[in-house]
Amino acid sequence: MFDVARFQRKKVAGGGEGCAISSTMKPQFMSRRQFVTSSLIGAATVVAGRALAAPPATAKIPISVQLYSVRDACAKDFDAALAELAKMGFAGVEFAGYHSYSGKAKELRAKLDALGLKVAATHIGTPTLRGDTLQKTIDFHQQIGCKYLIVPGDGDFTHPEKSKALAEFFNETAAKLKPHGMACGYHNHTGEFAKIGDSNHWELFAARTSGDVVLQVDCGWASDAGQDCADLMKRHPGRMKVVHIKPTVIKGEAGKKAFFGQDSVNWPPVLQACREVGGTEWLTLEQEVYPDGLSPMECTKLSLAALTKSL
Repeated sequence: MFDVARFQRKKVAGGGEGCAISSTMKPQFMSRRQFVTSSLIGAATVVAGRALAAPPATAKIPISVQLYSVRDACAKDFDAALAELAKMGFAGVEFAGYHSYSGKAKELRAKLDALGLKVAATHIGTPTLRGDTLQKTIDFHQQIGCKYLIVPGDGDFTHPEKSKALAEFFNETAAKLKPHGMACGYHNHTGEFAKIGDSNHWELFAARTSGDVVLQVDCGWASDAGQDCADLMKRHPGRMKVVHIKPTVIKGEAGKKAFFGQDSVNWPPVLQACREVGGTEWLTLEQEVYPDGLSPMECTKLSLAALTKSL
C-alpha cells in the first residue's frame, strides 16, 4: 500500500543551482527531490520553435521510463543504468536528476544519442523556473532535447493562500517557454485530490492554468486517490502530454501485484484516453514498488514487457 506522506516534499537539500521542491509531504526513503538535486545547468544552444502538437490518435505512443524507478542503479553507475534501460527497449527517459552529467548537456546528449534514447520530460523544482535561473534551465534542456519541464511537487499547490499565485506563475512560465517549443507542468500525488468544497486542488489548478500548462497525471497515485484517470483526461483534453503509468496496488487489494497488468489500475480505458483525448506524446513507466524480491531493474523490465504487449 502506498503512503502519500512519503512523497510530500519540503525542500531540496544541496546548494548552488540545483532544484528545490517545497511541500508538506515527507519521503519514507530517498525522495525524488534528493534524486533531482543533481540536475541542471549547462551551456546552451538555443533551438526555437519546436511544435507541441499531439500525435494523431492512431499513432502508437512511445514508452519512456521515469529514472526514479531505478534510482539506486542510476546513483551507482548512471551510464550503465541508461544502457540497460535502452537495451530493455525503452524509447526515452524522464529525468529525476543528472548525476555525473549535471551541467554537462553536450555530453549527456551524446550519451543519449549513442543509446538511441530520447528525452520525454524531466522532473525539476519550481525554483529552477524562477528568475535568471529559468534561462539556464531552458538552455540545458534544449540541448538535451527535453521540452517538458515538470514539477513533481510544491507545497503551494494545496496552500489556501498561495495556490492561486502558483497557478499564475505556471501560466507566466508557460508563456515564456512557448517560443522555445517548451512547456512546464505539474505532476500529482494523492494530496492534490483533497477536497475543496465540491472540487479538489487538482481541478482548481487546471481551471486556473492555461492549456499550455501540462497536467502530468500519475495514474497510480490518482487511482489510489479514487480518481478515474480516463475521466481526468476527458475533462482536460490535450493537456496530458506525458502520462505516468505506475503499477499500483490500491488499499492492499488481494491477489494484486505492482506489475503492469497485475495491479489494481484499470489500464485499458486509460490507454484509450491517452490515444484519443489526452494529447499524450509519451507513456512514462514508473515502477516504485518491487514485488517478489525482484530488483528494480527486473520489475521495470517485466512491467515494460506487459505495457508494450497491451498497446
